[in-house]
Amino acid sequence: MNIANFMTIIGFVVCTVVILILLVVGLYLFTIDKRQKQHPILRNYPLIGRVRYFLENIGPELRQYLFHNNREGEPFSRNDYQHIVKKAKYKRDVLGYGSQRDFEEPGYYIRNSLFPKLTEELKMDRKTKVTTERYLLINEPLFAQRKEQLDKDESPVYLLEDDDAIVIGEQTRNPFKVKGQIGMSAMSYGSLGERAITALSEGLGIAKGTWMNTGEGGISDYHLKGGVDLIMQIGPGLFGVRDMEGNFSWDAILEKSNIPEVKAFEIKLGQGAKTRGGHIDAEKVTEEIARIRMVEPYKSIDSPNRFREFSDLPSLFEFLAKVREHTGKPVGMKVVIGSNHEADELAKAIKDTGMGPDFITIDGGEGGTGASYQELADSVGLPIRSALPLVDNALRKYGVRDSLKIIASGKLFSPDRIAIALAMGADLVNIARAFMITVGCIQALQCQSNSCPVGVATTDPDLQKGLVIEEKKWRTANYLITMRKSLFRLAAAAGLDSPTKFTREHIVYRDEKGRTWSLDDIYQAMVQPKNINDIS
Repeated sequence: MNIANFMTIIGFVVCTVVILILLVVGLYLFTIDKRQKQHPILRNYPLIGRVRYFLENIGPELRQYLFHNNREGEPFSRNDYQHIVKKAKYKRDVLGYGSQRDFEEPGYYIRNSLFPKLTEELKMDRKTKVTTERYLLINEPLFAQRKEQLDKDESPVYLLEDDDAIVIGEQTRNPFKVKGQIGMSAMSYGSLGERAITALSEGLGIAKGTWMNTGEGGISDYHLKGGVDLIMQIGPGLFGVRDMEGNFSWDAILEKSNIPEVKAFEIKLGQGAKTRGGHIDAEKVTEEIARIRMVEPYKSIDSPNRFREFSDLPSLFEFLAKVREHTGKPVGMKVVIGSNHEADELAKAIKDTGMGPDFITIDGGEGGTGASYQELADSVGLPIRSALPLVDNALRKYGVRDSLKIIASGKLFSPDRIAIALAMGADLVNIARAFMITVGCIQALQCQSNSCPVGVATTDPDLQKGLVIEEKKWRTANYLITMRKSLFRLAAAAGLDSPTKFTREHIVYRDEKGRTWSLDDIYQAMVQPKNINDIS
C-alpha cells in the first residue's frame, strides 16, 4: 500500500468518525430540545431553534458594528464614541466634509459672535504645559491592522487664569480652588477595577487642574496614585466613614479629611440612573474592597435608599454643617431633580435656614451606573437639561445662587454639551462614562456582571490584564486637555474670553418648525407655561 492510498483511508476514517460524532451529538440535542418544556420554539424546531438564541445573543454586537448608523445607538452612538476615542488617542478632534447632525431636528445651538475672540485674547493659563503621549496615525489599510505609533506631545493644559478660578466653599477653613471646569464623576473602586481607577487617577493628575470623585465606595490607594484632587463621596451606606456596625464615624471622616488629596466631601442623596441606594455584587466584594468599605468580604452590598442621619432639609443642612466644621473642608450634596417643586423647596430651605451646601451636584436621569433597574434608569428623575435650569432658577428666585456652586452631570461628554450646561447655570461639570471610554470601555454593557471584556468595570484579575495603565493614562490626560481646549474655542466663537462667561444669552433653541427661542424664553415657560405648544 502506497502513502497516498494510506492517507486516503485515514482521511475517510476520520471523516466517518466526525460524521458519526456529529450525528450522535445532533440526536442527543434533538432529544433534549424535544423533551424540554421551557422553550416552545425548541420543542417545535429542535436544533434549528437554537439558531434563534445564537442570533439573539450576538444581536447587540451586530447592531453596534453593522446595522446602526453613525448617529444611532444608546447610551452613545458610534459618532459619540469615536469623538471621545479620537480626543484620547490622537489629541485631535477635527472632522472632514461636514457635520452629521440632523439640522431638521429640534435642538440647542451656541450663538456665535460677529467678532469672535482671537487666541491671544483668551484669558487662559499659558504657562502651565505638560508632555503627554499620543498616537500618530501612519496608515489605515482596509484589510490590515492600522499602523500608528506613540509620540510625545507638549501642549498647554488649557486651564483658567487664577482670577477666573472657581472656588468651592469660600467660607470654609480649606476652600477648594479649581482651574478647570471639567472633572471626573463618581465611580467607585469595586465598580471599576484597580487598574481602571489607577489609570484614571494618573491621567487626571497629568492633565492638572481637575478632580476625581471617589464614588460612594470609599478612598482606595488607587485613587491616590496620581496625586489628583479628590472629592470623597459619602452614600447612605457610609462606606469608608463608618464603624463595622454601619454607624457614621466622626473619627473616620476626620481621618479621611487629613489626606492631602481630599479637597471636599459630597453627600449623595441620589443618582440619575438609580434614585436608590447603591449595589455591588458579592463576587466584586474582595477582601480589599471590604476593608476599604468596612463590610464583610464576598457578600453583596446594598445601600439603603436614604441616610438614617437626617430625614428632611433642615436636618440635612445641620449634618452638612457638622461635617464642614469637623473637617474644615467644603461639603456638597448630590441630587436628582424630579420637578420644579423639589428645586423650589431646596432653594427656599437654604434661604429660610441660612444654611446649606457649598456645592450641589445635579445628576441627570440620562447618567450612567454600574448596575441599576430598568424602570429607575428610564423613568425616574429629569434629564440634566431640564433639571439644571430648574435648580438655577429656584436659587436665583430666593437670592441664594451666589452662596454655592453647581456641578452638572449627565452625558456631558463633548465641549458643546458642556458649554450649554454652563450657560444653563452650571459652574462645573462631571463626566464618567467618557472617562471610562478613555481607559478602554467598548460599551459591552456588562458593568453589572463583573465580566467586562476590557478589564474596566471588573475586579477579575485575569480580565484586568487587558488594561495597560501606562498606555491608558495618556488617553485620559489627552481627552481632558483636548476637551478644555475645545471649550475655550467655543467661548472664543461666542465672543467670550473665558468659558466661565457662558450665560443664557449665548444659547438658543430651535424647534422643529425652525423657530428659535432664548434660554430665558424656555426657562420662563418651564416655570409658568402659558401654552403647552409655546415651547416644543
